[in-house]
Amino acid sequence: MTQLTTIDTNNYAAMAKAMGIASESASQKEKASTLARLRINHSPIMGQTEVKGKMVNMEIVSGGTYKLEIPDGETYYASSIKMRPFLQRFMYKRFVRGMGDAPNRYVKTLMNDDLNVDLKDNDGGFNCGKPAGYIKDFKALPEKTQELIRQIKRVRVVLGTVELNEAITSNGDNADIKSMPFIWEIDNRDAFKTVGESFTSLAKMQRLPVQHIITANTQERKLPNGNAFYLPVVSLDVSKTINITDKDHAMFADFMSWIDNYNSYIADAWAKKAKANMDEDDVDVVDSLVDIEIEEDEVA
Repeated sequence: MTQLTTIDTNNYAAMAKAMGIASESASQKEKASTLARLRINHSPIMGQTEVKGKMVNMEIVSGGTYKLEIPDGETYYASSIKMRPFLQRFMYKRFVRGMGDAPNRYVKTLMNDDLNVDLKDNDGGFNCGKPAGYIKDFKALPEKTQELIRQIKRVRVVLGTVELNEAITSNGDNADIKSMPFIWEIDNRDAFKTVGESFTSLAKMQRLPVQHIITANTQERKLPNGNAFYLPVVSLDVSKTINITDKDHAMFADFMSWIDNYNSYIADAWAKKAKANMDEDDVDVVDSLVDIEIEEDEVA
């Protein structure tokens, strides 16, 4: 194994491992996200305004707008956005409705560059409960398993920077929002496919997503009960190629670190839940294996 013999201050990860402090930072990783979250706002936001001396209800923010939620800050809305994707990942997630004092929660897996492997989840299992491998006959599965699979969503996770065109606040006030880092978890089946078409096109042309802009609007769809929901409509601009700057390199590194942090959190949660789900005898066996130490004279 190659040993480091010089100190490289430009490669913290390698030096931290060599100096034995890599696990110190790993133990401090948290779930919290500092990235703004991008979503589609499906319902209008209503408010009151004065008309001829009377307060009347009116639509302040239309349904079908994109909303950008700033951690511990304001939420902004826009009917159209321009995003510059730096990378994408995939995962599974499943919504679990709370019962009694237990709150609603999500079971989520690790993020990966594809879904062709089993992914650990924060519930101590894999794939949010989805059986491994190809399911040849879905209807042959037990009804309970079928229902569980229906609850599990494939998620395309896009990370990059986004600009909101003519952004407004939840009060309808104009807002001057600069381009900022974001994460977008796309779990609707049609939206998953629509946004993915841009990445597929770039891959066929052997172009990097970070060098192009994707403009996104929305399209209304009706539910049988008359309610509306919205899907993204995207347009990939391949006529212009963005040059990569030092700032972009740093941004990309930050996104990669964010994913590592998230995956470490999920992996830690998986280990705790998986161990908690073991029988006491199984735990004793695992602990005994983990605690085995080799005497120094045996090594020689």
